[in-house]
Amino acid sequence: MKARTFTRHAREGSRNLVRSGWMTFASVSAVTVMLLVVGAFLMLILNINHFADELEADVEIRVFVDREAEASDQDDLGDDISSLTAVEAVDYIPREEGLDTFIDGMGDEAEYFENLREENPLNDVFVVQASEPQQTEQVAEEIDRMDMVDNTEYGQQVFEQLFAATDFVRVVGLILILGLLFTAVFLIANTIKLTIIARKKEIQIMKLVGATNAFIRWPFFIEGLLLGVLGSLLPIVLLTYGYQRFYDAVSGAAQLEFFTFLPPESLLWQTALLLVSVGAVVGVWGSLMSVRKFLKT
Repeated sequence: MKARTFTRHAREGSRNLVRSGWMTFASVSAVTVMLLVVGAFLMLILNINHFADELEADVEIRVFVDREAEASDQDDLGDDISSLTAVEAVDYIPREEGLDTFIDGMGDEAEYFENLREENPLNDVFVVQASEPQQTEQVAEEIDRMDMVDNTEYGQQVFEQLFAATDFVRVVGLILILGLLFTAVFLIANTIKLTIIARKKEIQIMKLVGATNAFIRWPFFIEGLLLGVLGSLLPIVLLTYGYQRFYDAVSGAAQLEFFTFLPPESLLWQTALLLVSVGAVVGVWGSLMSVRKFLKT
């Protein structure tokens, strides 16, 4: 396409926004509200995923060795665990070291537990980390069937609840986002449809003098694109300002030790690019729905 032709299409598409008046305002407002909610849910989901990833990285299996196991039995057990394909790392904690850690963690009350050194009640432990967090349960079951294993623990209930919660948030967010996308597409399609109806005679004349469907479509495509992009600007500004203020307040005050939020630098750029892209796609999609029907006649 020649630059002059594209300039003409861009000019016509921009004029269509002014001609449509309140419908243009309604469409941009719908896209703005939709992208504001989409962006907020996106930030929430990304932070939940970040939190889940941090927890997953700390998921480990504690393998308690049978107290009757000899040193050679423990060596064989360690080799068997390391040989599993889904195991990434294996650390050995002797019972003496485990007891020291336990007593040191008692603080001022540590002296009351010193008598445990006479007959250590703890087991030797292998700390195992799976290659993928989702394989933790499988690895734990395989280890539990090995000889000289007294018990295995990996926080199964917490682990399952974590994935259930993150999956629920993703599903609810996706359903809401799809509903908002449909609403925005519908409004943009109606806005462009009114523009086409107002210019129906002009379009018919253009077709009579030999204008191609592609030539007629382009101004409406650009109109839809502008509607979507314009609708993304305010959500980007509000979400950028809001998240930056929220992050500064939480980081400078009472941020939970076990939950760290994503830094604004990378999150806001990703969110802004996605919102502009979604707005543009929704706008063009809405224009396609309207223009295709009228050009069939």
